[in-house]
Amino acid sequence: MIILESARSVVGGILAIAVLFFISSYPVEAQQLTKMARVGFLSAASSSSVAARAEAFREGLRELGYVEGKNLVLVSRYAEGKLDRLSGLANELVRLSVDVIVTGSPTVTGPVKQVNVTIPVIMAQDFDPVANGFITSLARPGGNITGLTSVAPELSGKRLELLKEIIPSLSRVAVFGTSSTPGNGQSLTETETAAATFAVKLQYLDVLSAKDIELAFRAASKGRVDAVLVLATPIFTSERKQLIKLAVKSRLPAIYARPEFVEDGGLMTYGVSVNDLYRRAATYVDKILKGAKPADLPVEQPTKFELVINLKAAKQIGLTIPPNVLARADRVIR
Repeated sequence: MIILESARSVVGGILAIAVLFFISSYPVEAQQLTKMARVGFLSAASSSSVAARAEAFREGLRELGYVEGKNLVLVSRYAEGKLDRLSGLANELVRLSVDVIVTGSPTVTGPVKQVNVTIPVIMAQDFDPVANGFITSLARPGGNITGLTSVAPELSGKRLELLKEIIPSLSRVAVFGTSSTPGNGQSLTETETAAATFAVKLQYLDVLSAKDIELAFRAASKGRVDAVLVLATPIFTSERKQLIKLAVKSRLPAIYARPEFVEDGGLMTYGVSVNDLYRRAATYVDKILKGAKPADLPVEQPTKFELVINLKAAKQIGLTIPPNVLARADRVIR
């Protein structure tokens, strides 16, 4: 009996040592993934209007081994285009003690920065994070904010060039923007520079709320513009169906900054692949959860751009897209 108990003790000790050896030799990354990560996701738009971006972000996380309900809790909040709600939603994420907050635009990053100085923040996109005061430089962010920038100065000129190609007689273009959106001023300046190159006159129309969209189209029609160039703002993203409908009603060719507009019936878009930025934002989240500091993670610039054309939309307004433009499109919706 004494011999049996001694044998059991020896076996138990061997098993305990084996378990400890297994745990200590298991990769650090794998051990960390067994923890439940809490990731905050905050957008100024509605959940439906940014569904593709949110899914691209989730896909990026899944590729890195993060599965909702298993080792990930994704705490998503949407302002539904009501920007005055952002501070409250940012405060809510801070109170919930998430491990990291992902922001969908500079409009969101600002309120998050005001209420949070400790939780790491990942910008999924920002036109100019240095000018907006979120980071010190792209190479050395310097605080608790890092991520990706959507800055690409050549885009405004390219969009005007595309409008000129599909409308050779183009002479006057309405630019729809929102002056309260960070980056709007710089986008407008770059558009004005490009307009001078192509001898095009611009009519800037400031859209501060959803009700201003119809007024803007009326003003554009009254100004006898040949086309509309829509800058990227949360209001337009949330109200894109109304925007597209009014563009068709006014029979005005419009070029947008995001592919979602064209997927929902808009004419054309050329710009940074926002879905790609959101997918890449997941890599920053992964690094933060594994111990990296935002200040040590350089902000990345866009690498993927896309031209998307909707031939159904062109037909609705009696417009023919030149074959050479169609040949350059990454996607054509027929």
